[in-house]
Amino acid sequence: MGQVAAYFDLDGTLLNASSEKTLAAFLARRRPWRIPWGALAWTSGFLTNMLRGRAVYDAARNRGHFSLSTWPLLETYSKKLAIEVLKPAVSDAAWERLAWHRAQGHRLVLVTATIAPMAEAMAEVLDMDAVYGCGPEVRTGVLSGSERGWSVPRRKGKVPVVIEDARAHGHDLEMCYGYGNTHADSWFMRECGHAIAINAEGPLRKHAEAQGWPCFEWV
Repeated sequence: MGQVAAYFDLDGTLLNASSEKTLAAFLARRRPWRIPWGALAWTSGFLTNMLRGRAVYDAARNRGHFSLSTWPLLETYSKKLAIEVLKPAVSDAAWERLAWHRAQGHRLVLVTATIAPMAEAMAEVLDMDAVYGCGPEVRTGVLSGSERGWSVPRRKGKVPVVIEDARAHGHDLEMCYGYGNTHADSWFMRECGHAIAINAEGPLRKHAEAQGWPCFEWV
């Protein structure tokens, strides 16, 4: 598909909602016991990560709220929610931008810290060419809440994902596009010749303005 790819963050960028919170809330409604259990598992994971020296940002994004879930269950619910709940939360401007890139013959890639089953379900809804979400290479059994052994494209972790994807598909990153909404996304966005801030939070907006990156509101 040529030298150009468009790399997109998901939540807050293409999607005006939190895909992972939507999945966690759906699980909690179906199994109310998950609310206290998930809170306990998340808190335990947070404290453990902090003791290991992780940054607060990363420590707070453990998967305790999915502990005791199975991967097949998450896949089933993610597909349902992506179509029935989250697809309407994709703005018209986002759909238009995706269509523009397709018309240019660009490859569309979703790079998100969302758990893999939901990332893949949303990639299907959005008709992406590739998707990178959070999860292990082999997804079997029951989740513990730990991310050990997972691919985690979060913050700086998105950078090697984007670089390797571009290398594997023959893209020139100077010609590629990077879309994000938080300062955490700026790490992968700056690898792309065309970095574009969408619905940018304060720190990203300041950074984008300093770098001369375009800023758009997709609502």
